Amino acid sequence: MRHSTDRILTTHVGSLPRSEKLLRMLIDREAGHEVDEAAFEKQVEHDLDDVLQKQHEVGVDIVGDGELPRLGFSFYVKDRMSGFGGHSPRGTVTDFAKFPGYAKLKQQQAARGDEISKSATLYDMPECQCAVKYDTQKRAARQELRLFKESLTRTGVGNHTAETFVTAANPGIVSTTLLRNQNNPDYSTDRDYVMALAEELRGEYELVVEHGHTLQVDGPDLALERQILYVDKPLDAFLKRVELHIEALNAALVNIPKDRVRLHVCWGNWDGPHIDDMDLEPLLPLLYQAKVGGLSIPFANPRHQHETELFVSYPLPDEMLLFPGVVDVTTNYLEHPEVVAERIARLIDVVGERERVIASTDCGFSTFAGYTMVADDVVWAKLQVLSQGAALASKRLW
Repeated sequence: MRHSTDRILTTHVGSLPRSEKLLRMLIDREAGHEVDEAAFEKQVEHDLDDVLQKQHEVGVDIVGDGELPRLGFSFYVKDRMSGFGGHSPRGTVTDFAKFPGYAKLKQQQAARGDEISKSATLYDMPECQCAVKYDTQKRAARQELRLFKESLTRTGVGNHTAETFVTAANPGIVSTTLLRNQNNPDYSTDRDYVMALAEELRGEYELVVEHGHTLQVDGPDLALERQILYVDKPLDAFLKRVELHIEALNAALVNIPKDRVRLHVCWGNWDGPHIDDMDLEPLLPLLYQAKVGGLSIPFANPRHQHETELFVSYPLPDEMLLFPGVVDVTTNYLEHPEVVAERIARLIDVVGERERVIASTDCGFSTFAGYTMVADDVVWAKLQVLSQGAALASKRLW
C-alpha cells in the first residue's frame, strides 16, 4: 500500500451510489425477475466509467469500483456460495427500541420513499443451512474484476491513480448476517461455520490481490455486533467472538502479504443515535492482531471523534497505516475543508507520522443497493472536500 510520502493521500471505504437503471436491475435480479445479462454488464460498464471519472475529478488518490455490481457489501456472498437458504432471523440495532420517536420518524420517511428505495432496503437475508462452497470458477468475482480493469483502461483513470482497491466481506460479518441455522448438519458451532467461511473466502481475497488491487476487508462485525447479537451478553463474550473473527480473517489471509490488505471496522452505517455503540478502547488491541497493513476506522461522526486520543495509549503498530474517517457519510451537511484538515492534523499528532495516515470517509455511501442517506451530488462534494482538506493539511505538514 502507498504511504503519504509527500502529501496526505485520500481514499474512501468502498460503496458509491448506483444509477437508477443499475439499481432497478439489481432489485429485479434479487426478486427473481429475468434480467438481460448483457444489458446488466453494459450498465455496470457505464456506471463504472462514471464513478471512476468522478473519483479522479474530485481528487481521490486511491480509487475503487464502488461495489456497483453487488447487492450489498456483505451478503453478495450468498450469490457466490452455495449452502444458503430460508431466512436469517437477525435482529436490529437498539436505537429503534430506545428512541421510539426516532423509529417513528424513520418509518414515516420510508413510507414517503419511492418504490426503489423502499424495496432496496428490505432485502431478505438467508441463513446457512448446510456446508458452504464458493463457486470454483469464481465467475462473479472474475467478472467484477474484469469490468473494473477495463473501465480503468477505458477512462484512463488507471494511468493517474496512486492505487486501486477492491472490497470483500470478512468471514465474521458473513457469519453474523447470514446466520448459521441451529440444525445445520455440517456446522454444530459458530466457530465451525466462521472458519469454514474463512477457507471459502480465501480464494476471493487472493484473486483481488492477484489482479493488482489492495484488498479491503470489511469487518463492521468487529464493533457493531456488540449491540445486535451480543447486546444482552457480557462484554467478555463479545470480545471472545471478536478474537474468533480475527483468527478466521488471519487464516483467510495466510497467503497475502500484510501490506496488500486494509481492514475496515465500524459501528454500523446509519443516521441514528448510536446509543449503544461500544467504546473503541477494548477493541484496539484485538484489531492490532489482524494480519493487515492498514486499519480503516470512522472518526468523523460525533459518537467516536474523541477516540482519536486512544492512539497515544495504544500506539499504531509500526507496520500499519491508518485510514481514518474524516468525512461523515450519513448526513448531507458538507464539511468545511478546514475541518477536514484539522481532523487529519489531529490524527497525525497521535499517530506520530504523517506518512502513515491516509484520509478517508467514515464508511461507504451506499453499503446496500438503494440504501443511501447522502444525495449523489453531495457524495461527490464530500469527496472533493476530503481532497481539499488533505491538500490544506499537506501544505502545512510538508
